[in-house]
Amino acid sequence: MISFIVPAYNEELELRSTIAAIRAAVEKIDNYEIIVVDDGSTDATAQIAKQTGVQVVSIDRRQIAAARNAGVRAARGEVLFFVDADTRINARHVAAAMAALNAECSGGSARILADGVIPLWGRVFIKTFCAIYFALNLGAGAFLFTTRKNFDAIGGFDEQLFIGEEVFFSLALRKLGRFKVLREPIITSGRKLRMYSARKIFANSFAVIIGGMRAARSRDKLDLWYDGKRETRST
Repeated sequence: MISFIVPAYNEELELRSTIAAIRAAVEKIDNYEIIVVDDGSTDATAQIAKQTGVQVVSIDRRQIAAARNAGVRAARGEVLFFVDADTRINARHVAAAMAALNAECSGGSARILADGVIPLWGRVFIKTFCAIYFALNLGAGAFLFTTRKNFDAIGGFDEQLFIGEEVFFSLALRKLGRFKVLREPIITSGRKLRMYSARKIFANSFAVIIGGMRAARSRDKLDLWYDGKRETRST
């Protein structure tokens, strides 16, 4: 069985499309499940998930590492896909990920593209970031995959971290075998690049880089990621 784990906080505008995309991606696969981990949402996220017929797990941690780990505890699959609630995948991603695992890769991810219209500085920023980040063979949190065996071997996601947990997850998997970053990008929300100024994004990102592990272990200065602001339109 393949388990798709979708951590979600206040994603009522995005969640239906994400679930629909996963179902379309596994149209020719019979043995799968979708688990939405509702992490303390104050909107209709949980209700929408239930309406779509997927399994819903409720926690109140406001931490994506904890949400992903909670999803794994509820999952029955031996293959684990982590898909953020604002991210779209397709059948080619699933097929390529399964091929990588069958070739004894320890896990993997995919390059990313931001959806919608984003400002020029945002396009330059994300293109530059992706060129550097994926050259380091690290996984994007929006889409990660591995086996349950490997997940258990590395202890899952580090719940001491509020940001950057996907980096350490990727590094841990790389110790077990080859980590595969798929060539075809997944589509994820570009809302932060539309909602926040370049100054705020650069300042917050720089503060995290300078703060290192100390900054990553506290939610206090991570408002760019944890303030819960959302666009008022679906994409």
